[in-house]
Amino acid sequence: MGARAAPAIIAKVASTAEILSRVATRPTWAEVSLTMLRQNFRTVQKHVGTNVTVCAVVKADAYGHGAVECSRALEAEGAKWLGVTSLDEAIPLREAGIRANILLMTGFWRGEESEIIRLHLTPTVWEPWHIETLETAAATLSVARHPVHLKVDTGMGRLGVGVDQLPGVLTALKAAKHLVLEGLSTHLASSEIMDAPSVAEQERSFDSVRRTVREAGMETTFVHMANTAAVISRRETWNSMVRPGVALYGYYLPFQRAGREVSGGTLRLPVKPILTWKTRILSLRDFGPNQALGYGATYVTKARAHVAVLPVGYADGYNRQLSNRGRVIVREHYAPIVGRISMDLTLVDVTGIPGVAVGDEVILLGAGEGLSVDALEHAELANSTPYEILCNISKRVPRRYGS
Repeated sequence: MGARAAPAIIAKVASTAEILSRVATRPTWAEVSLTMLRQNFRTVQKHVGTNVTVCAVVKADAYGHGAVECSRALEAEGAKWLGVTSLDEAIPLREAGIRANILLMTGFWRGEESEIIRLHLTPTVWEPWHIETLETAAATLSVARHPVHLKVDTGMGRLGVGVDQLPGVLTALKAAKHLVLEGLSTHLASSEIMDAPSVAEQERSFDSVRRTVREAGMETTFVHMANTAAVISRRETWNSMVRPGVALYGYYLPFQRAGREVSGGTLRLPVKPILTWKTRILSLRDFGPNQALGYGATYVTKARAHVAVLPVGYADGYNRQLSNRGRVIVREHYAPIVGRISMDLTLVDVTGIPGVAVGDEVILLGAGEGLSVDALEHAELANSTPYEILCNISKRVPRRYGS
């Protein structure tokens, strides 16, 4: 008996996009305001002044906001530099037509040097082999002077040439006929801790490095060490370039002094979150008292409860540590999370909130009508940082871009 022919109805498989255009999709999404992103960039640029170049950091898919869309908006606003982690993050930007300078902040792997030259990317270097391979690639591609930025480890203990090894790397750079040292950088370990002695030590070390570079007969156009926290609190670290990241997306870590949070207008930057994470109520359930809810029965109702089921869970990046601790916004009211957040579903108690119905919009992260649940709140409850909260919003949460 011969094989049966496939039904004609599936002879042509529709693309995912075609199918989703015809049917309702899972109602969990994130709205990203590119207008607010541009405003935040202007706020940072105004803060540091026109003589300081802002390298807008869009690594980690623009901290979960969408690197291509955010980079386009930042470039349109006047950003001349964008910062990414590595080549794989830079390629989509170039393919999207982004023409701004792109700094590869954590260097590159062997074999990537020719693509870096071809795409006009600016690599960070600190190893002798970085210089050797780039020099060979630039010579092969007949590029006269390809710019590089040299990173120095002044105390962070991660990447960068050690101060004691700096002379050897400078010698290699001077000998490289097809490379030019355009930038000099380091990274601060504790810039949000106002009285951290390590910051002053790193500043002194970096000043010494700059003297060594000048004594070697080399001048750099860009000198940079300031991240978001240093942009706000440490003017002396701005030099000729700063590298704000999370501030562009509306956040920064609270400043501390001897373990205590520091308040005050001088340590504030008027940036606003650009992302609002939303979902809709999938189902409504009524329970009597003493009813266990969710995995592990970690929540038991104390009285009659009206509970909404939300189609969002930790697979979407909704932090499981918010279980029985976090809250959402429903119909201009806070509603607490009850029970454990599961992979795809979350329960919230909507008892007493008038008019709640299936399909109602719910704010998971964002603000509305004077209420707010932001990434700082999530981070505090989850013993994390707003960086991690934002970056962990998964790819299955579609981003919608607008004003």
